[in-house]
Amino acid sequence: MTDTLRLKDRELFWPPADELTETAERIRATLGDWPATHAPWRLCLTPPDAPNGGDLIIVTDAAPHLANIARWMTEGAGVIEAKADNADNPQAALVTLHLGGERYALEGTLAEDWIPALAAFLDCGFDPHDALVLALAWRDGDEQKADAWPVDIARFPRVLGLPDAPARPFATCPQKLGLYPVLPTADWVERVLGFGVKTVQLRSKKSASPELTDEIARCVAAGRKHDAQLFINDHWQAAMAAGAYGVHLGQEDLREADLNALAASGIRLGLSTHGYFEMLTALHFRPSYIACGAVFATTTKEMPTAPQGMKRLKRYVQLLDGVVPMVAIGGIDGAVLPEVLTTGAGSAAVVRAVTEAADPAAAVAALRKAFTQ
Repeated sequence: MTDTLRLKDRELFWPPADELTETAERIRATLGDWPATHAPWRLCLTPPDAPNGGDLIIVTDAAPHLANIARWMTEGAGVIEAKADNADNPQAALVTLHLGGERYALEGTLAEDWIPALAAFLDCGFDPHDALVLALAWRDGDEQKADAWPVDIARFPRVLGLPDAPARPFATCPQKLGLYPVLPTADWVERVLGFGVKTVQLRSKKSASPELTDEIARCVAAGRKHDAQLFINDHWQAAMAAGAYGVHLGQEDLREADLNALAASGIRLGLSTHGYFEMLTALHFRPSYIACGAVFATTTKEMPTAPQGMKRLKRYVQLLDGVVPMVAIGGIDGAVLPEVLTTGAGSAAVVRAVTEAADPAAAVAALRKAFTQ
C-alpha cells in the first residue's frame, strides 16, 4: 500500500465496519498510487441520524425512505439504491445513484465486495458516479491480479434511461486519427489543411445563420480538396446538409440531435466524455470515436470536471482499445504531446498549440512529428 493511503484513519463506513475497511484497504492497495481524494466520502449501510455532504447512503429499496431521501439530498448526501434484478442471479442488479440533483442508473453485476471496491475507487479520486461504474465492473478476487484495474468492457455495467440508439451504427473512421486541430474559422481550417493535417474540426462560436452556413460549406470543400476528415462541432443540421465528413457533439446534445437521421446519412459522429459514466453513455449510441478529457487544464472552454490527468487517460485507452477510436483532448500542446502518446492514444486534439503559435506551420510540423517517433 502506498504512503498516501490512510483508510483506517477515516470514518469510511457507517456504522463502522472493520471487515469492510480491511477489504477496502486490500483492494485499494492493488489499484496503484493515485492522488488523495478531494472528498472523504463515507458509505452508510444504514441511514445516519444527521447525514452530511460526504455521505453516500446505500439502500436496497428506496420506497421506505422516500420521505427522507429529499432531505438527505438537500443536506448534500447521496443515495445509492442497489436492488436485485434477477431472482435466480442475485448478483444481477439495478443500481441508481441520486446525487446533486442528478440520477445515474446502471444495470450490472454486484460482486460480494462491491461496496469496499466502491470505497477504494472513491479514494482514488473518482466522482461517485464514475467510482460506482468501476465498482460494478469489479469482480471478487480481482485484487489477486498483477493489475487489478477494470479494463474489460464486457464486464462494465449498462447505463439505463437513455434514448434508443440509432438503428444502424455510425460510419467508422480511422482507428488512429492522429493530430486533430480544433479550429475557430474556415480560414484556419483551410490554412491548417494546407499544412498536410488530415483530421480537423471547426468549432465556431457563431450562431446558426447564412454566414455560418457559408463557413461550414467552405470547410467541407477544403476537407474534400485535401482528402481530409472534417468534423463540425455542434451544428449537426448544417453539417449534414453540407455533406460534412463528421460532426462532434457533447453529452448535452444527445437528447436533442436527430441521431437516427445523422447515422442514416453516413456522417461520422464523435462524442465528448469526461469519465467512465459518460463513456458508457457514449458507447450506447455506437459513435465513430469518443473524445476523453480534459486531460489537462484548458482555457478554451468551461469544463464540467477537473482535469483527468495521465493516469486516467492510460486507463481509458486500455478500456476503449479495439472498441472505438479514442481522441485525447484538453490542454494538450507540444510539451506534453509525447507523454500523451505514450498512453497508447492514437489521436490528440489541440487548439491553442496551433491557433496561438507564433509560427503555425512550424508548430503543426512539430506536432505531427511526435506521432511518428
